[in-house]
Order: sequence, then structure tokens, then C-alpha cells
Amino acid sequence: MPGPLQGKVALVAGATRGAGRGIAVELGAAGATVYATGRSTRRRRSEYDRPETIEDTADLVTAVGGHGIAVPTDHLVPAQVRALVERIEREQGRLDVLVNDIWGAEKLFEWDTPVWEHDLDKGLHLLRLALDTHAITSHHALPLLLRTPGGLVVEMTDGTAEYNRDTYRVSFFYDIAKAAVLRMAFALGHELGPRGATAVALTPGWLRSELMLELYGVTEDNWRDALAREPHFCISESPYYVGRAVAALAADPDVSRWNGASLSSGRLARVYGFTDRDGSRPDAWRYLVEVQEAGRPADAAGYR
Repeated sequence: MPGPLQGKVALVAGATRGAGRGIAVELGAAGATVYATGRSTRRRRSEYDRPETIEDTADLVTAVGGHGIAVPTDHLVPAQVRALVERIEREQGRLDVLVNDIWGAEKLFEWDTPVWEHDLDKGLHLLRLALDTHAITSHHALPLLLRTPGGLVVEMTDGTAEYNRDTYRVSFFYDIAKAAVLRMAFALGHELGPRGATAVALTPGWLRSELMLELYGVTEDNWRDALAREPHFCISESPYYVGRAVAALAADPDVSRWNGASLSSGRLARVYGFTDRDGSRPDAWRYLVEVQEAGRPADAAGYR
């Protein structure tokens, strides 16, 4: 049977790995045509220098029933983003979902380092990767998205508005980047809502990305082995969990009720009833406050 997003067209900007890949795949599983963009291809790696590629993501999208299309794009270069959107318009004539997931700055921030000690070039480049890319992509993509009523824009960030409001996040540059993306969704909500589209900010919880699994020396199949090193990793989630959150939003005829809101994968799982691939429903942001930061022993019972 056709999926709920059959005939819909999505652009996942920053779909090479992590949450972006999970989102692209789950949109494909719901039947969407998904343009997967990024700088890492089978012919050339970005300075991020990891093996994941946008072609791999597109193949995964197609394998689950969608139509995956990989388009190498540097979202810091307006001309490349404009050409990308022109291609989508030429090939599909519409854009229903835009996911701004560009990031790629894990190697640029320094934990608990004040701004005067933080490498300035790395900090400023982090801000460009986190903010300029989203603004450039929205500038070029939104006119096409607005042609069809009911469009959805998802600004991917780290942390909810409530949590980030009261919590210092990693460093000056990281904190600003994640807070600014939350505000982008709020501003886009004001600009898109009256024009028939919806914008939200969305955060996963503790994500079992390729980089995180590698850090703990585990795979998705045996990730629980990492609990011996970090017991609170019990609340972690796969990238497909937040992907299912985006797919649920995109298929919701009443998605405008969320316009301008800050959302999390755990919260939306309770609303829409989806689960992670293992059947659980981790609620990482509630766990973080009520268990980990409260100094309680690691125990995800009641939070999964």
C-alpha cells in the first residue's frame, strides 16, 4: 500500500549521516521522494573526513520504498543551493518538506572553554555552518515550498527551548548556535504560518550517531555494551527515532498546531505513537533533568 507521504517531495539538507540520514530514510519509508544533500560523496570527502556519503543515504531511502536522490551541495554557497532548488523545481515541480539539518561542526567546538580561550576561527566557522547554511537554504527553498499549501520546515537543533533557556550548552559558540536555530524556527513560524506552511524546531535526544557509536567502540547492534562505560547511555536513541518524528509531522493534516514550537523526538513519540526501531520510546530530555542531572543512578525504566 502507498505510504502516507506518497507523492510528497522532501529536501533533507545535511543528510549524510546521523539525524539527517535517519530522517531521510524514514521519510522514504513513508513513500516520499527525498533529496539528500551534503558535501561527502563517494568521490570526495568533506573536511569532516568520515566515510558516510549522501549516495549511501539515497540508496537507503530507495531501499525502504522511497525515491532517494543524492545531490552534492555545499550549503554555505548560495549558488549551489539555488541550483539545487532549481533542480527540484525542474524535476518535481514542488517541495513539501524542508529539513535544515546542516551541522558538521563536531570537530570545531571546545568543551567548557570560555570565548576568550576558544579558537576563534573554529568558533566563527561553527556559527557559519550552523546558521548561515540554514538561512541560505531557507532563502532559496521556501518560495518553492510555499507554492503548495501545507508545507513543513523542520529546523534541527540540540535541546529544547525550555532546556536551553536555563542551561549552558558546551561553550559560547555551541550555545549560541543551538539557541539561534530554535529562534529560526520561531521566526519562520511567524513568516510561514499566514502563508499556509508550518515551521518547527526539533531535537533528538542522546543520539546514537555513527560518531557516537565509534566513540564508545560499539555498533548499533551491541550499543548496550557501552553502558559499562557510561550507564546513562541507556536513554540513547537511534537516528531513525527522530526520523519517525519528522515523518509523523509531515503526514499530520493538523501539523499547523505545532507552528513555531520547539519539539523533541520523545515528546512527539507520545503524541503520534511511533517507537524507535527496538520498540522503545526514549524520552531523553526528561531523563536528563530528572535522572542524570539530578544525580540519580542510571535507570531508563519509565523513560523508554
